[in-house]
Amino acid sequence: MKKLCEMNNEELRRLFPITITEYNKDWPRLYSEEKLHIEKAIGVENIFRINHYGSTSIPGMIAKPTIDILLEVFEHVENDYIIRKMESIGYIYSPQVDNPPPHMMFLKGYTPEGFKGQAYHVHVRYAGDWDELYFRDYLISNPDLAERYGKLKLELKKIYEFNRDGYTEAKSEFIKEATRAAKNELKGKYVPAFNL
Repeated sequence: MKKLCEMNNEELRRLFPITITEYNKDWPRLYSEEKLHIEKAIGVENIFRINHYGSTSIPGMIAKPTIDILLEVFEHVENDYIIRKMESIGYIYSPQVDNPPPHMMFLKGYTPEGFKGQAYHVHVRYAGDWDELYFRDYLISNPDLAERYGKLKLELKKIYEFNRDGYTEAKSEFIKEATRAAKNELKGKYVPAFNL
């Protein structure tokens, strides 16, 4: 059996299709438990902030059953240290060619047989004013918009079931518009205090 790193994009798309599920009330708890594992591995002194974001963080929202976590680290933390520590708690480092370190991504729950257990995506960045947090908050406070987003995801899943990049790109205009409105309304909510 091939290792994940030996598979081409088409094999990976077939192995890990887009799936959309009803909201799972366990997602917040699973996030909280995973947050503790990450804090213990990386060290709280190296972490500026950790947030659950994406559709699994929005109560009642249908979602890909993957828990997205934004891990913001201080600039003194070395990339190799982060990779080593995340791998020690079961994550796979996924280099992002278009977003080199300190933008890093780690995956858990992916195996050569497909998804196994709860899937997690941990996005590592330096402390910043990240759009994803505004988008999350805006959908939580605007249930009608969240419902529209859910319907859009269901439509796009039919088209892009085996094309994760296409699915993500097709959602981007909706996300950009909602994020613009959110940032206008929430004005600097996530700007790190030391950047003010």
